[in-house]
Formats: sequence, structure tokens, C-alpha cells
Amino acid sequence: MMDLWATVPYYTAYLSKALLSEGIDLTVGSISYYLDPGCFSGRGIRVDPGLVDYVGRLRLGRPIRRVLKFAEAMINLVALTLRFALTPPDVVHVQYLPMLKWRLPLDFWFLEYCRRRGAKIVLTVHDLMPHDTANTHRQTFFRLYGMVDKIICHSDHIKNELHQQFEVPIRKITVIPHGPLFYDIPSQEDKILDVLCVDRDSVIVLWQGIIFPYKGVDLLLEAWQRVEADGLDATLIIAGTGAPDLLNQIEGQVEQLGLKRVKLHFRFISTEELVQLYRAADIVVYPYRAITTSGALATGLALNKTIVASNLQVFRELLTHKENAFLVEAGDAQHLADGLRELLRNAGLRELLTAGVRKLDFGEQSWRSIAEKTIRVYRDESC
Repeated sequence: MMDLWATVPYYTAYLSKALLSEGIDLTVGSISYYLDPGCFSGRGIRVDPGLVDYVGRLRLGRPIRRVLKFAEAMINLVALTLRFALTPPDVVHVQYLPMLKWRLPLDFWFLEYCRRRGAKIVLTVHDLMPHDTANTHRQTFFRLYGMVDKIICHSDHIKNELHQQFEVPIRKITVIPHGPLFYDIPSQEDKILDVLCVDRDSVIVLWQGIIFPYKGVDLLLEAWQRVEADGLDATLIIAGTGAPDLLNQIEGQVEQLGLKRVKLHFRFISTEELVQLYRAADIVVYPYRAITTSGALATGLALNKTIVASNLQVFRELLTHKENAFLVEAGDAQHLADGLRELLRNAGLRELLTAGVRKLDFGEQSWRSIAEKTIRVYRDESC
């Protein structure tokens, strides 16, 4: 299992745990996740990135951490190359290749080497292409999708995009849903609301995640201005991290719009605090402009929340308007405001949507099913 930079550590951890429970002889090729050193060990997983695993255990500033992670990755790639010369794996399951965005060919060279040593290359597509980069990396990803043996994606929409945009044969693509995250973390006292000075009698709306332009936080703030104008007793929490310039833009927008009932929580949130936030929230909102897959949505589903989401095809494969979610037009702040106002005024509708989410049964059984389908991809000899 290859996620050498721990780019999608929680997905890698949950999937690996499920595969190990199914008896797969699996080595998890990842360094420790610097923001949550217990991400893997807390789920009974020992990581083995190749040779060294130090950077993720150190408290470092972002620039020096990136440089050292790159150096660490080079050492580990060399170590794995030597190891695979003697004992190549049957399958290399790739979760993320960060160096592709930098136009460095090292990841390509390593995967081609693994193939020559007899390993099948399976790729999970978390992002069809890097978000907010237009077509800058199209040729790079065209090459990547063409060279791997099997591709796993999380929706039929992305399957069709892989086939139509990147000419990937349908036989190479398997749709396996994204599994739930953090459902296994026990409930704790929700002290996080006291930290944020949030009135517990207020209806709480939550946006959580790593902040990128495509995730629509700016649209949400525009919509929230209309919500506040109605005098509704509600508080919006925006929690997560992101590039400093984006965080500054959001702070500036809150001030410019004169928003009074917005709490900005810009820092890494531990899994325990994250679960506290989700459990305390009455509504969780996903105002994305575009999406390949969403771990944040998987968390909202796993924790049985009332969901407001953009009416995007990927979301529609899981969500149905006014059955288990309230869907709004992507990129439309007015429509988002209307949906939020309707849910804030109608507790019965919130409970109806939550009941619809519960019916999805998005928990441990989901990962068992995902593991079984993934194993079938490993064993499929059709390519």
C-alpha cells in the first residue's frame, strides 16, 4: 500500500485495517502522519515506508518539513527499489503520488520498475487531477492512468470521466465507494464548543476540512450573510487549515460582509475534536464547486448528520434531495442561503434527512465490503 508521504493517511489506515482483517499479507508503505502520529498505530497498523520514518515525528515548520519529506521519500524509494529487486510484491496499490504535481518523473520511474519486477499496479483516484489547476497537469495524469494496470475510483461519474477524458478502458476501472471515517472514535464531552465560545442553544452549522478554493467557503460566507439578515438563531463554524493567503482571504471576507455569527477555527483539529465538532453540529455543509471524492462527506455520513451539499453528480450517487440531504445548485450563494434557511427553520426536516443518512449504515460493515471488492481487483487478471 503506497502512500509514502502520508497524503491520505486516514483513508490508507482504514482501508489497510480492513484488508488486514481479511487476511491479506499487506505492508503499509507510509511515513507517520505528522499531524496525528497515532493515525496508523492506533488502528493496529505498523508502517514501513522503506527505510526511514523520522520527519513525521518531528515538529517542523512547513517549508523545512517539505524539504525533509522530499529527502526522506528519495531514501525510501531507493530502499524499496533494492528490496523489490530481491522480493517484489504481487501488487503495489498506489494511493497518492505527490511529486507528479512538480513534474518530477521519479514516481513514474518507480512504478515502471515495479511493473518490470512483476508487480501489478493498482491506483486509487482521489483527485482526477489536482484541483484548481485547470488542465496544467492533464498530460501527466493521462500518462499515469495509461500505465497502471487497474484503477479504483469512488463514483460512476469519475469512471466515465476517466474513460472519456483520459481514454482509460472501462475494463481497467472499478468503482468502490469511499469508506466512512472517524465513526470508530468514541463520543466525548464536547468541550470544543466552549473553546469556540459557541452558544449551545444555537443551531450549529459546520464546514470542516482543508481549505481550497473549489470547496466554496467564500460562497458559504456570501450565503451566510443572507442567513444572518433573517435574524435566525444560528452559528456557522468554519474549521480546518489551508494556505495562509486563503485563510487571510476568508478572515477578510468575514469582516467585509460584517458577519457576527461566524466562528473561524483555523488550525489542525485532532480526530477527537473533529468528532466533537461533528456530533455538536446540527447541519454540515459541503458547498463545493467541483469534487472527485470527499472524505469530509464520508465523515458526515458516518456520524449521521443533516447534510447540505452542492448538486454535483458525484454527490448525487450517495445523496438524494430531501431524502438524506438537501442539495443546492453548485456555485449559487442564493440557493445555498435558501436551503440553509429552510433547514434552520425546520427541525422536522433536519430529523427526516438524518434518518435517511442512518439508513445508509455507513460504518464498519462498509469497510468490510470495500476490502472484499479491493481484493477482487488485486486478483483480477483481465488486464
